[in-house]
Amino acid sequence: YSIRERDSNGSYALCLLNDGKVLHYRIDRDKTGKLSIPDGKRFDTLWQLVEHYSYKPDGLLRILTIPCPQLGSENGESIPVIIYLYNWAGGGIISRLKSYTFPKAGSKKVPRDQREALPMDTEVYESPYADPDEMKPKNVTLDRKLLTLEEGELGSGNFGTVKKGFYKMKKGAKPVAVKILKNESNDPAVKDELLREANVMQQLDNPYIVRMIGICEAEAWMLVMEMAELGPLNRFLQKNRHVTEKNITELVHQVSMGMKYLEENNFVHRDLAARNVLLVTQHYAKISDFGLSKALSADENYYKAQSHGKWPVKWYAPECMNFYKFSSKSDVWSFGVLMWEAFSYGQKPYKGMKGGEVSQMIERGERMECPEVCPTEVYDLMKLCWTY
Repeated sequence: YSIRERDSNGSYALCLLNDGKVLHYRIDRDKTGKLSIPDGKRFDTLWQLVEHYSYKPDGLLRILTIPCPQLGSENGESIPVIIYLYNWAGGGIISRLKSYTFPKAGSKKVPRDQREALPMDTEVYESPYADPDEMKPKNVTLDRKLLTLEEGELGSGNFGTVKKGFYKMKKGAKPVAVKILKNESNDPAVKDELLREANVMQQLDNPYIVRMIGICEAEAWMLVMEMAELGPLNRFLQKNRHVTEKNITELVHQVSMGMKYLEENNFVHRDLAARNVLLVTQHYAKISDFGLSKALSADENYYKAQSHGKWPVKWYAPECMNFYKFSSKSDVWSFGVLMWEAFSYGQKPYKGMKGGEVSQMIERGERMECPEVCPTEVYDLMKLCWTY
Protein backbone atom coordinates (compact mmCIF):
# COMPACT_ATOMS: atom_id res chain seq x y z
CA TYR A 1 0.00 0.00 0.00
CA SER A 2 1.00 3.64 -0.32
CA ILE A 3 -0.35 6.93 0.98
CA ARG A 4 0.02 10.27 -0.77
CA GLU A 5 -1.31 13.77 -0.30
CA ARG A 6 -4.38 14.61 -2.42
CA ASP A 7 -4.82 18.36 -1.91
CA SER A 8 -3.94 21.33 0.27
CA ASN A 9 -6.90 20.68 2.59
CA GLY A 10 -5.03 17.88 4.32
CA SER A 11 -6.70 14.89 2.62
CA TYR A 12 -4.83 11.80 1.41
CA ALA A 13 -5.22 8.93 -1.04
CA LEU A 14 -4.64 5.35 0.11
CA CYS A 15 -3.72 2.87 -2.65
CA LEU A 16 -4.05 -0.77 -1.65
CA LEU A 17 -2.86 -3.69 -3.81
CA ASN A 18 -5.04 -6.82 -3.56
CA ASP A 19 -4.86 -9.82 -5.93
CA GLY A 20 -3.13 -7.79 -8.61
CA LYS A 21 -5.68 -4.95 -8.49
CA VAL A 22 -5.10 -1.51 -6.98
CA LEU A 23 -7.93 -0.23 -4.78
CA HIS A 24 -8.21 3.47 -4.01
CA TYR A 25 -9.55 4.97 -0.78
CA ARG A 26 -9.92 8.61 0.18
CA ILE A 27 -8.72 9.77 3.62
CA ASP A 28 -10.50 12.99 4.56
CA ARG A 29 -9.74 15.55 7.26
CA ASP A 30 -12.79 16.96 9.05
CA LYS A 31 -13.26 20.42 10.59
CA THR A 32 -11.68 19.29 13.87
CA GLY A 33 -8.57 18.00 12.05
CA LYS A 34 -9.35 14.28 12.45
CA LEU A 35 -8.66 11.83 9.61
CA SER A 36 -10.90 9.01 8.35
CA ILE A 37 -11.89 6.99 5.35
CA PRO A 38 -15.55 7.61 4.36
CA ASP A 39 -17.82 6.48 7.24
CA GLY A 40 -14.77 5.15 9.09
CA LYS A 41 -13.26 5.59 12.52
CA ARG A 42 -11.64 9.01 13.06
CA PHE A 43 -7.98 9.46 14.07
CA ASP A 44 -5.84 12.36 15.25
CA THR A 45 -2.89 11.39 13.07
CA LEU A 46 -2.02 9.43 9.97
CA TRP A 47 0.21 7.00 11.84
CA GLN A 48 -2.68 6.13 14.17
CA LEU A 49 -4.88 5.42 11.16
CA VAL A 50 -2.20 3.22 9.58
CA GLU A 51 -1.61 1.36 12.85
CA HIS A 52 -5.36 0.69 13.22
CA TYR A 53 -5.83 -0.66 9.69
CA SER A 54 -2.67 -2.75 9.91
CA TYR A 55 -4.49 -5.22 12.15
CA LYS A 56 -8.16 -4.58 11.36
CA PRO A 57 -9.70 -3.99 7.88
CA ASP A 58 -12.69 -2.13 9.39
CA GLY A 59 -14.10 -0.94 6.03
CA LEU A 60 -11.09 -1.71 3.82
CA LEU A 61 -11.06 -4.84 1.68
CA ARG A 62 -8.04 -6.13 3.62
CA ILE A 63 -5.59 -5.04 6.31
CA LEU A 64 -2.52 -2.95 5.52
CA THR A 65 0.61 -5.12 5.46
CA ILE A 66 3.69 -3.93 3.56
CA PRO A 67 4.17 -0.32 2.45
CA CYS A 68 5.50 0.39 -1.02
CA PRO A 69 9.24 1.17 -0.96
CA GLN A 70 10.09 4.84 -1.28
CA LEU A 71 11.82 5.64 -4.54
CA GLY A 72 15.56 5.86 -4.02
CA SER A 73 15.67 3.62 -0.95
CA GLU A 74 18.40 1.01 -0.85
CA ASN A 75 17.60 -2.67 -1.39
CA GLY A 76 13.94 -1.90 -1.87
CA GLU A 77 13.42 -1.57 1.86
CA SER A 78 10.64 0.59 3.22
CA ILE A 79 11.91 3.58 5.11
CA PRO A 80 10.20 6.50 6.85
CA VAL A 81 8.15 8.08 4.10
CA ILE A 82 5.66 10.26 5.93
CA ILE A 83 7.26 13.09 7.88
CA TYR A 84 5.41 16.39 7.84
CA LEU A 85 6.54 19.60 9.53
CA TYR A 86 4.01 22.20 10.58
CA ASN A 87 4.31 25.59 12.18
CA TRP A 88 3.50 24.91 15.82
CA ALA A 89 4.63 28.37 16.94
CA GLY A 90 4.57 31.61 15.01
CA GLY A 91 7.56 33.24 13.42
CA GLY A 92 8.29 30.35 11.06
CA ILE A 93 9.84 28.05 13.69
CA ILE A 94 9.12 24.56 12.40
CA SER A 95 8.22 22.37 15.29
CA ARG A 96 5.28 20.07 14.89
CA LEU A 97 6.43 16.61 13.97
CA LYS A 98 4.11 14.14 12.30
CA SER A 99 5.71 10.86 11.47
CA TYR A 100 5.04 7.24 10.94
CA THR A 101 8.00 4.94 10.41
CA PHE A 102 6.87 1.93 8.43
CA PRO A 103 8.18 -1.57 9.15
CA LYS A 104 10.71 -2.96 6.72
CA ALA A 105 9.36 -5.05 3.89
CA GLY A 106 8.84 -8.64 4.94
CA SER A 107 8.81 -7.85 8.66
CA LYS A 108 6.55 -10.03 10.73
CA LYS A 109 3.23 -8.70 11.96
CA VAL A 110 2.81 -8.75 15.71
CA PRO A 111 -0.39 -10.49 16.83
CA ARG A 112 -2.93 -8.03 18.20
CA ASP A 113 -3.00 -9.57 21.66
CA GLN A 114 0.78 -9.05 21.94
CA ARG A 115 0.65 -5.36 21.01
CA GLU A 116 0.62 -2.35 23.25
CA ALA A 117 -2.77 -0.67 23.39
CA LEU A 118 -3.09 2.26 21.03
CA PRO A 119 -3.67 5.61 22.77
CA MET A 120 -7.37 5.61 21.88
CA ASP A 121 -7.76 2.15 23.44
CA THR A 122 -6.63 3.30 26.90
CA GLU A 123 -8.78 4.67 29.72
CA VAL A 124 -7.05 8.05 29.69
CA TYR A 125 -7.45 9.00 26.02
CA GLU A 126 -10.65 10.88 26.87
CA SER A 127 -11.47 12.79 30.02
CA PRO A 128 -13.51 10.81 32.58
CA TYR A 129 -15.89 13.77 32.54
CA ALA A 130 -16.53 13.18 28.82
CA ASP A 131 -18.90 10.47 30.06
CA PRO A 132 -22.33 12.12 30.46
CA ASP A 133 -22.93 10.01 33.59
CA GLU A 134 -19.93 11.60 35.34
CA MET A 135 -20.59 15.06 36.72
CA LYS A 136 -17.55 17.31 37.08
CA PRO A 137 -17.40 18.43 40.73
CA LYS A 138 -18.03 22.09 41.42
CA ASN A 139 -14.75 24.03 41.69
CA VAL A 140 -13.08 20.66 40.87
CA THR A 141 -13.06 19.89 44.62
CA LEU A 142 -13.11 16.14 45.30
CA ASP A 143 -14.62 14.20 48.19
CA ARG A 144 -11.76 12.79 50.28
CA LYS A 145 -13.91 9.77 51.21
CA LEU A 146 -13.86 8.66 47.58
CA LEU A 147 -10.06 8.80 47.37
CA THR A 148 -7.90 5.85 48.46
CA LEU A 149 -4.11 6.18 48.62
CA GLU A 150 -1.64 3.31 48.29
CA GLU A 151 1.53 2.90 50.31
CA GLY A 152 4.82 3.86 48.70
CA GLU A 153 5.72 6.80 46.51
CA LEU A 154 5.78 7.30 42.76
CA GLY A 155 8.05 10.33 43.19
CA SER A 156 8.90 13.27 45.39
CA GLY A 157 10.07 16.88 45.20
CA ASN A 158 10.24 20.16 47.08
CA PHE A 159 6.44 20.26 47.19
CA GLY A 160 6.03 16.82 48.80
CA THR A 161 5.29 13.40 47.32
CA VAL A 162 3.33 11.71 44.52
CA LYS A 163 1.41 8.55 45.37
CA LYS A 164 -0.74 6.14 43.43
CA GLY A 165 -4.38 6.02 44.44
CA PHE A 166 -7.90 5.25 43.30
CA TYR A 167 -10.75 7.69 43.00
CA LYS A 168 -14.24 6.21 43.11
CA MET A 169 -16.36 7.38 40.20
CA LYS A 170 -19.81 6.27 39.09
CA LYS A 171 -18.46 3.56 36.80
CA GLY A 172 -15.80 2.24 39.15
CA ALA A 173 -12.54 3.20 40.81
CA LYS A 174 -10.17 5.11 38.54
CA PRO A 175 -6.39 4.76 39.07
CA VAL A 176 -4.92 8.19 39.77
CA ALA A 177 -1.64 9.88 40.65
CA VAL A 178 -1.90 12.16 43.69
CA LYS A 179 0.50 15.03 44.30
CA ILE A 180 0.47 15.61 48.07
CA LEU A 181 1.72 18.83 49.62
CA LYS A 182 4.15 18.42 52.51
CA ASN A 183 2.22 18.44 55.76
CA GLU A 184 4.96 20.22 57.65
CA SER A 185 5.18 22.98 55.07
CA ASN A 186 3.47 26.11 56.32
CA ASP A 187 4.88 28.17 53.48
CA PRO A 188 1.87 29.74 51.71
CA ALA A 189 3.98 30.06 48.54
CA VAL A 190 4.17 26.26 48.21
CA LYS A 191 0.39 25.97 48.52
CA ASP A 192 -0.10 28.81 46.04
CA GLU A 193 2.16 27.03 43.56
CA LEU A 194 0.08 23.84 43.80
CA LEU A 195 -3.15 25.79 43.33
CA ARG A 196 -1.69 27.69 40.36
CA GLU A 197 -0.82 24.36 38.75
CA ALA A 198 -4.36 23.10 39.44
CA ASN A 199 -5.80 26.28 37.93
CA VAL A 200 -3.87 25.70 34.69
CA MET A 201 -4.65 21.98 34.52
CA GLN A 202 -8.39 22.37 35.01
CA GLN A 203 -8.50 24.39 31.77
CA LEU A 204 -6.78 21.68 29.70
CA ASP A 205 -8.42 18.70 28.02
CA ASN A 206 -6.33 16.89 25.43
CA PRO A 207 -5.34 13.22 24.93
CA TYR A 208 -1.63 14.10 25.08
CA ILE A 209 -1.74 16.09 28.31
CA VAL A 210 -2.13 14.67 31.81
CA ARG A 211 -5.60 15.76 32.95
CA MET A 212 -6.52 16.85 36.43
CA ILE A 213 -9.35 14.93 38.06
CA GLY A 214 -9.64 17.49 40.86
CA ILE A 215 -8.15 18.88 44.06
CA CYS A 216 -8.74 17.67 47.58
CA GLU A 217 -8.19 19.47 50.89
CA ALA A 218 -8.00 17.01 53.78
CA GLU A 219 -5.01 15.94 55.89
CA ALA A 220 -3.01 17.78 53.21
CA TRP A 221 -3.65 19.58 49.94
CA MET A 222 -3.79 17.02 47.11
CA LEU A 223 -3.78 17.39 43.34
CA VAL A 224 -5.45 14.32 41.78
CA MET A 225 -4.44 13.53 38.19
CA GLU A 226 -4.66 10.83 35.55
CA MET A 227 -2.31 7.92 36.10
CA ALA A 228 0.57 7.23 33.70
CA GLU A 229 1.92 3.89 34.91
CA LEU A 230 5.30 3.82 33.16
CA GLY A 231 6.49 7.14 34.57
CA PRO A 232 8.88 9.76 33.10
CA LEU A 233 10.10 9.30 29.53
CA ASN A 234 13.79 9.85 30.36
CA ARG A 235 13.86 7.20 33.09
CA PHE A 236 11.94 4.71 30.96
CA LEU A 237 14.37 5.08 28.05
CA GLN A 238 17.40 4.80 30.35
CA LYS A 239 16.13 1.38 31.45
CA ASN A 240 14.80 0.23 28.07
CA ARG A 241 17.48 0.62 25.41
CA HIS A 242 15.60 -1.81 23.17
CA VAL A 243 12.93 0.83 22.39
CA THR A 244 13.03 1.40 18.64
CA GLU A 245 13.66 4.59 16.71
CA LYS A 246 10.11 4.30 15.35
CA ASN A 247 8.69 4.09 18.87
CA ILE A 248 10.63 7.15 20.04
CA THR A 249 9.50 9.12 16.99
CA GLU A 250 5.92 8.15 17.79
CA LEU A 251 6.25 9.44 21.37
CA VAL A 252 7.86 12.79 20.54
CA HIS A 253 5.22 13.32 17.87
CA GLN A 254 2.54 12.91 20.53
CA VAL A 255 4.33 15.51 22.65
CA SER A 256 4.29 17.90 19.68
CA MET A 257 0.52 17.45 19.37
CA GLY A 258 0.06 18.22 23.05
CA MET A 259 2.23 21.33 22.71
CA LYS A 260 0.30 22.46 19.64
CA TYR A 261 -2.87 22.24 21.74
CA LEU A 262 -1.27 24.38 24.45
CA GLU A 263 -0.28 27.05 21.93
CA GLU A 264 -3.75 27.08 20.38
CA ASN A 265 -5.18 27.69 23.84
CA ASN A 266 -2.65 30.41 24.74
CA PHE A 267 -0.63 28.49 27.30
CA VAL A 268 3.16 28.49 27.67
CA HIS A 269 4.53 25.38 29.41
CA ARG A 270 7.97 26.73 30.44
CA ASP A 271 9.24 23.37 31.70
CA LEU A 272 9.07 21.01 28.74
CA ALA A 273 11.61 18.21 29.24
CA ALA A 274 11.68 14.41 29.03
CA ARG A 275 11.30 14.19 32.81
CA ASN A 276 7.93 15.94 32.46
CA VAL A 277 6.59 13.60 29.80
CA LEU A 278 4.86 10.60 31.37
CA LEU A 279 4.16 7.29 29.63
CA VAL A 280 0.77 5.60 29.88
CA THR A 281 2.15 2.76 27.74
CA GLN A 282 5.32 2.37 25.71
CA HIS A 283 3.37 3.89 22.82
CA TYR A 284 1.46 6.66 24.57
CA ALA A 285 2.96 9.83 26.05
CA LYS A 286 1.38 12.69 27.97
CA ILE A 287 2.82 16.08 28.95
CA SER A 288 2.77 16.79 32.69
CA ASP A 289 4.02 19.23 35.34
CA PHE A 290 2.39 22.60 34.78
CA GLY A 291 3.89 24.27 37.85
CA LEU A 292 5.71 26.90 35.74
CA SER A 293 3.03 27.18 33.05
CA LYS A 294 1.35 30.48 32.25
CA ALA A 295 -1.89 31.37 30.50
CA LEU A 296 -1.53 34.23 28.03
CA SER A 297 -4.30 36.74 27.46
CA ALA A 298 -5.81 37.03 23.98
CA ASP A 299 -3.67 40.06 23.09
CA GLU A 300 -0.38 38.55 24.36
CA ASN A 301 1.98 36.13 22.66
CA TYR A 302 4.58 35.91 25.41
CA TYR A 303 5.02 36.04 29.19
CA LYS A 304 7.74 38.17 30.80
CA ALA A 305 9.02 36.99 34.19
CA GLN A 306 9.85 39.64 36.74
CA SER A 307 13.00 37.91 37.96
CA HIS A 308 15.19 34.85 37.45
CA GLY A 309 13.93 31.79 39.33
CA LYS A 310 15.05 28.20 39.79
CA TRP A 311 14.86 27.55 36.08
CA PRO A 312 15.87 24.49 34.01
CA VAL A 313 18.31 26.60 32.01
CA LYS A 314 19.62 23.78 29.79
CA TRP A 315 16.15 23.51 28.28
CA TYR A 316 15.62 27.26 27.89
CA ALA A 317 15.91 29.37 24.77
CA PRO A 318 18.34 32.34 24.82
CA GLU A 319 15.50 34.90 25.10
CA CYS A 320 14.35 33.23 28.33
CA MET A 321 17.74 33.70 29.96
CA ASN A 322 18.58 37.09 28.42
CA PHE A 323 15.21 38.83 28.58
CA TYR A 324 13.07 36.59 30.88
CA LYS A 325 10.71 36.23 27.92
CA PHE A 326 8.66 33.04 27.44
CA SER A 327 6.42 32.09 24.52
CA SER A 328 5.37 29.14 22.40
CA LYS A 329 8.59 29.78 20.47
CA SER A 330 10.69 29.19 23.58
CA ASP A 331 8.67 26.00 24.20
CA VAL A 332 9.74 24.94 20.69
CA TRP A 333 13.40 25.29 21.74
CA SER A 334 12.70 23.10 24.77
CA PHE A 335 10.99 20.57 22.50
CA GLY A 336 14.23 20.28 20.52
CA VAL A 337 16.13 19.47 23.73
CA LEU A 338 13.42 16.95 24.67
CA MET A 339 13.85 15.23 21.30
CA TRP A 340 17.62 15.09 21.89
CA GLU A 341 16.98 13.47 25.30
CA ALA A 342 14.61 10.92 23.78
CA PHE A 343 16.94 9.83 20.97
CA SER A 344 19.82 9.73 23.48
CA TYR A 345 17.82 7.29 25.61
CA GLY A 346 17.41 9.62 28.54
CA GLN A 347 20.91 11.13 28.69
CA LYS A 348 21.25 14.56 30.27
CA PRO A 349 21.68 17.39 27.75
CA TYR A 350 24.95 19.35 27.82
CA LYS A 351 26.37 16.79 30.24
CA GLY A 352 29.11 18.13 32.49
CA MET A 353 28.45 21.75 31.49
CA LYS A 354 27.19 24.59 33.67
CA GLY A 355 24.41 26.95 32.64
CA GLY A 356 26.81 29.76 31.74
CA GLU A 357 28.90 27.45 29.58
CA VAL A 358 25.77 26.31 27.72
CA SER A 359 24.81 29.94 27.03
CA GLN A 360 28.28 30.68 25.67
CA MET A 361 28.17 27.59 23.47
CA ILE A 362 24.82 28.65 21.99
CA GLU A 363 26.04 32.22 21.41
CA ARG A 364 28.97 30.78 19.44
CA GLY A 365 26.45 29.09 17.14
CA GLU A 366 27.29 25.61 18.41
CA ARG A 367 24.64 22.97 19.19
CA MET A 368 24.58 19.51 20.74
CA GLU A 369 25.75 16.75 18.39
CA CYS A 370 23.36 14.29 16.80
CA PRO A 371 22.57 11.30 19.07
CA GLU A 372 23.96 8.01 17.79
CA VAL A 373 20.63 6.42 16.77
CA CYS A 374 18.89 9.60 15.65
CA PRO A 375 17.82 9.87 11.98
CA THR A 376 19.30 12.81 10.09
CA GLU A 377 15.82 14.21 9.37
CA VAL A 378 14.99 14.31 13.08
CA TYR A 379 18.33 15.94 13.98
CA ASP A 380 17.67 18.55 11.30
CA LEU A 381 14.34 19.23 13.03
CA MET A 382 16.13 19.62 16.38
CA LYS A 383 18.46 22.20 14.85
CA LEU A 384 15.47 24.08 13.44
CA CYS A 385 13.98 24.16 16.93
CA TRP A 386 17.29 25.67 18.12
CA THR A 387 17.28 28.45 15.55
CA TYR A 388 18.63 31.64 17.12
